[in-house]
Amino acid sequence: MRKSQRKFLGSVVMLAFVLVYALIAMVIAQAPAIQHAPGFAQFIAYAVLGLAWVLPLMPLIKWMERD
Repeated sequence: MRKSQRKFLGSVVMLAFVLVYALIAMVIAQAPAIQHAPGFAQFIAYAVLGLAWVLPLMPLIKWMERD
């Protein structure tokens, strides 16, 4: 598979994943455990939810960039 094809396919998969992940993260963020937590705990929870999508996508990004 050519690199341009991998980038296109990877971009489509990445977009679909991020859309689904955002919906799941919104549901988790509305959990009573997070909503009623102290401010610092909420900050940590939102930071983790905001950055957690990167780890599952790293192998896909590496696959897209290889020769």
